Amino acid sequence: MKKKNIQSQFRPRNMKGTLIKLFSYFKYNRGLFYGGLFFIIISAIAKILSNSMLSPIIDALVTYNDMNRFIRYLILMGIIVIIISIGEYLGNLFMAKLAQRTIFKIREEMFAHMEKLPISFFDRHSHGELMSTFTNDVDILNQSLEQSVSQIVISLITVVGTFIIMLFLSVQLTLIVVAMLIIMLLTTRYIGKKSSKNFRAQQGQLADMNGFIEEIMTGQKVVKVFNYEDRAIETFKEKNEKLRQSSTNASTYGVMIMPIIGSLSFVLYALVSMVGGYFAILGSISIGNIAAFLQLTRTFFRPITHVANQVNTLLAAIAGAERIFNVLEEEIEIDDGDVRLVKNCTGRDNLCWRVPTEDGKYEDIPLRGDIVFKNVDFGYEPGQKILKNINLYAKPGQKIAFVGSTGAGKTTITNLINRFYEIDKGTILYDGIDIRRINKYDLRSTMSVVLQDVNLFEGTIADNIRYGRLDATYEEVIEAAKLANAHYFIKNLAQGYETMLSASAENLSQGERQLLSIARAAVANPTILILDEATSSVDTRTEKLISEGMDKLMEGRTTFVIAHRLSTVRDSNAIMVLEQGEIIERGDHDDLMEQKGRYYALNTGVVELQ
Repeated sequence: MKKKNIQSQFRPRNMKGTLIKLFSYFKYNRGLFYGGLFFIIISAIAKILSNSMLSPIIDALVTYNDMNRFIRYLILMGIIVIIISIGEYLGNLFMAKLAQRTIFKIREEMFAHMEKLPISFFDRHSHGELMSTFTNDVDILNQSLEQSVSQIVISLITVVGTFIIMLFLSVQLTLIVVAMLIIMLLTTRYIGKKSSKNFRAQQGQLADMNGFIEEIMTGQKVVKVFNYEDRAIETFKEKNEKLRQSSTNASTYGVMIMPIIGSLSFVLYALVSMVGGYFAILGSISIGNIAAFLQLTRTFFRPITHVANQVNTLLAAIAGAERIFNVLEEEIEIDDGDVRLVKNCTGRDNLCWRVPTEDGKYEDIPLRGDIVFKNVDFGYEPGQKILKNINLYAKPGQKIAFVGSTGAGKTTITNLINRFYEIDKGTILYDGIDIRRINKYDLRSTMSVVLQDVNLFEGTIADNIRYGRLDATYEEVIEAAKLANAHYFIKNLAQGYETMLSASAENLSQGERQLLSIARAAVANPTILILDEATSSVDTRTEKLISEGMDKLMEGRTTFVIAHRLSTVRDSNAIMVLEQGEIIERGDHDDLMEQKGRYYALNTGVVELQ
């Protein structure tokens, strides 16, 4: 399926709603939140008091010429400064811990949520887009929570507290401040809207570029062998240019706020000085009150300026939070299966399906590996059928092969067996049970899949084989490797089964990686085995070695094989030839060759697979 463009996936949500969701995470650390608020409030109030102390200190000398009063006020000012320092330190410490724990919770929820999402979600979203959400968006949100939350709280308290004291000192001068504040807020609101739009575009372009870089870096061999370097550079330049333009637009509006607010602050300071001086001449206000009011004016607008200066970070953080919550709001894979797999029964490997009955009891059906498709239709998108009226059966222990052109629906059939996707119409039966009734975890625990694209993980070779069954013993790991004919090359490595692999397993050949994936399937001891082009990446000699092991692995197991090499499906009990989502031929090798149809044409070279 094609992945949608990052821009089409980004849907900006209401800023208020996003902030409410974000702050709801503080409930997990209420002690830090309320503790941080307490010390921040104490610090903010102390700052307001320190500014208001200018009036009595100056008046003690200028108006009253009272040195004792002056010293007492200075001592009180010193105590207030100490309270400010302690409050700021503890408030910032609590808020920093709160931010880290909040981000920890968000990361934890994101990863756990994504592990529960259906395969269709990952079809619609590129790896680069999801990695950008995990890195760029989370990091900028972390930065904003650490620096901005406490600043916003301090600013709010400072503005309100300062405003009250300013009213007490002079109502007329306060009205001048309010008029200028309205002008500043209207200006900030206008610029903020423009900046918010551009920051969302910037985050989208950044994710798009990161996805492109990841694809190119991962496919360097393909890039070089097809001389794609120049084209890749040009494409990167285009994406980089788009990012530059959106970032420039976002920053342009963002940096406009600070100088505009700063200039308006200076205008206000001058107005207050002139009007205050006039009132002092009239004798309606003292010199100390004017000095205190001027300081309070700066205190009043300083937090507004700080918040305005952080608009860039705040808007980028909110844009990132929107993307994070988009992921968290995706519907998880629903598992309403009431049929569970239980041990100590009479089925294969002593397992059976426990099926609840209408009378409140249950029926145990032995696990055998019997698969039946009845009139199955399926499409990834509504109205676009990929499979049409599929009917087939696989008896326990049988090997069923699918051949056909690329896009005919071969892999899709196997994806429906393990319920990666739900069918649109028809029924799939597993040991006579509707597959939709079987719990997905139990269903998939009876299957192993070997894909054409091998996915190994960072860790030892033994760990990667044990990925098929985490409780497998060391001896079982070795036995599985022998079964897949991987033991020979593993024991010749310097550390043997303890050889460390990188995430991309670059220290192994493609064939060796495929052998490990087959060993991983073997150690799981599956009832149903799905081989999707399992030998397409190995040479003829390695394929022969694998085939020997695979024959043992398939023994007694229901096996579905998808292969372009028709030599690997000759011994299948039944071969299904698919074209355009329909089974056009079925039978074993000899039957299909006698029919001289599509399969015959593929084998004789009259027509090649597309």
